[in-house]
Amino acid sequence: MKDLMKLLAVLLFTVTAATAANAQTLKFGHIDLQGLIQVMPERTAAEEEFNKFQAELEEILGDMQNQLQTKYAEFEQLGADASEIKKNAKVAEVQDIQQRIQNYQVTAQQQLQQKQGELLQPVFDKAEKAIEEVAKEKGLIYVFDAGVANRTILYKSNQSLDLLPLVKAKLGIQ
Repeated sequence: MKDLMKLLAVLLFTVTAATAANAQTLKFGHIDLQGLIQVMPERTAAEEEFNKFQAELEEILGDMQNQLQTKYAEFEQLGADASEIKKNAKVAEVQDIQQRIQNYQVTAQQQLQQKQGELLQPVFDKAEKAIEEVAKEKGLIYVFDAGVANRTILYKSNQSLDLLPLVKAKLGIQ
C-alpha cells in the first residue's frame, strides 16, 4: 500500500510538473495484457509445444511407476520360505524406485517451469513490443495493465485509451 501511495505521489508530481512545463494534454492508456496474450496465435503454438513436452515427461513417469508396481508385485510374490536377504533386496529395489520417482517428479516440475518460460517469453516480448509501438504512435506517456490479475488501478477515466483493439490490429489479430 505504501508503494502504491508513493507511485501515486510520483505520478501526481510528474503530471503536475509536465502540465506546468508545457500545457499539453497528457495521455494515458491501459490494456489487459493477459487478455492480449490469450488471443495471440503464438500462445496457442507455445501451449501445444508445452503440452507435448509435458506428455513426454508424464510418459517417463508412467514407465517408472510401472517398474515400481512390478518390483512391488515381485516382493509380494516372495513366499514365506524366502530368505531375509532376498526380502531385503526386494525392499531395497522398491525403495530405490520410489526415491527415483520422487527425484524425477521434482526435476520434471523444474523442467516444466523452465520450458513454460522459454516458450512464453517470446510471446510476451512480442506483445510488449506492439504495446510500446502503439503507445508511441498515440503519444502516450504511461500504459497500465488493467487486467484481472493486476488490480492496482483504482480508477480509470474514459480519457484513458484502451490499447487492446489497437495492439490486436497491429499484430494482425481479429
